[in-house]
Amino acid sequence: MSDYMFMLESHLTPDQRRVVEEVQASAAEANASLFLTGGAMRDMLGGFPIRDLDFTIEGNAPKLAKGLASRSGAEIVSTDETRKSVEFRFPGRVTVSLSTARQERYAKPGGKPTVQPATIHEDLRGRDFTINAIGLSLNRASRGLLVDPANGLADIERKELRATTNYTLYDDPSRILRLIRLKVRLGYEIAERTKMQYENVRLAELETKIQAAALRHELHQIAQEPNAGDIVKALDDEKLMRLFSPALSGASLNLAGLSKLQKARLTVPFGVDLELEPMGLFLCVLTEKLNPKEKSARITSSGLSKDDIEDWHKLDAKAKKLEKELKSPSLNKPSLLHAALSKAPGDQILYLLMKSSERLVQDRIKNYLQKYLPAAQEVTDKDVTAATGLDPSNPKFRKARQELIAQRLDARPKKVVPEPEPEPVAVPVRGRG
Repeated sequence: MSDYMFMLESHLTPDQRRVVEEVQASAAEANASLFLTGGAMRDMLGGFPIRDLDFTIEGNAPKLAKGLASRSGAEIVSTDETRKSVEFRFPGRVTVSLSTARQERYAKPGGKPTVQPATIHEDLRGRDFTINAIGLSLNRASRGLLVDPANGLADIERKELRATTNYTLYDDPSRILRLIRLKVRLGYEIAERTKMQYENVRLAELETKIQAAALRHELHQIAQEPNAGDIVKALDDEKLMRLFSPALSGASLNLAGLSKLQKARLTVPFGVDLELEPMGLFLCVLTEKLNPKEKSARITSSGLSKDDIEDWHKLDAKAKKLEKELKSPSLNKPSLLHAALSKAPGDQILYLLMKSSERLVQDRIKNYLQKYLPAAQEVTDKDVTAATGLDPSNPKFRKARQELIAQRLDARPKKVVPEPEPEPVAVPVRGRG
């Protein structure tokens, strides 16, 4: 196993590891060259948790995607026919993109590109920033081989954001939003020539060419960031938040609310998946200071989907129902509280953590996040098998796991009886002479 494959496996969750194996098997069956690329490689090499898995094949990605979805149970979220790319959501909430290696040529800034199939090296050279232009071969003959035509690995080591070409930001002005987001998220500096390119794009006002679909995509990316408030502030400092809505600038930005959201997300222990859909929660907080007319303008300018709008507008009412449930005296055991909150969407839980004025609700959510949820995740499949003799493939295994978790949560901690301190031994003192 190469050092890079070992590094990859150490960064993947068990669910992500299963997805990598499934995608590899499908690509090998189709005789298509497969590479892990983009943000997954950037995060792995930079020492960050891998959030999404981005795969590129030298072949027909949409065709491979159909077969992969039918055999794995993955949900196809969206398909880009122009770029031949597909977005999936796999069981275990693993998000995946699968794309055909391609070259894009732009006739004008912000225009629709002309796309044609390419090799993996050509594909990577045409990406936005060098740190996103690294690939890892997942093919049997070259498994673990790093493909880095733009020397992105060196830029990761230098913590520097560098555009792959002199036209990167001109061709697709939405990349200026990504540049600011990555700068804040990663804590990297912008390379001098890339900074000059950014300034020239702004002087030409090419940000006005950014399409609504690109704005919506970037909002989704910001919503997923734990430090979304810091990113919004950085974009506002650059006078770029007004692209999402003319009202989203200065005092109308709910930066205090976004700061509270960041703190709420930090209460979730590292490695714990709260299973939240962040877009509705983010929009609720972001637009809190806007009036109805201004909120409507935000919808129009950013091209939000029906699901985005529904998650945004219905979050408060759904969270209030959960709040009522959490005030119930019947939730008087850790196992019962854990069972109730395990079924609740994470965005509702965090919303109540920020907004609820009920002390009982606040305390119960904090206990769930900081005590009961981590304790429940310590119960492994081996523990369940040892206690019940059931195999994970057994239909009764899931119920047995929940019962074992309940037993452990409700078990009273054993009292530690301190051992008595030994009595001091008198030491005779000898006199002189």
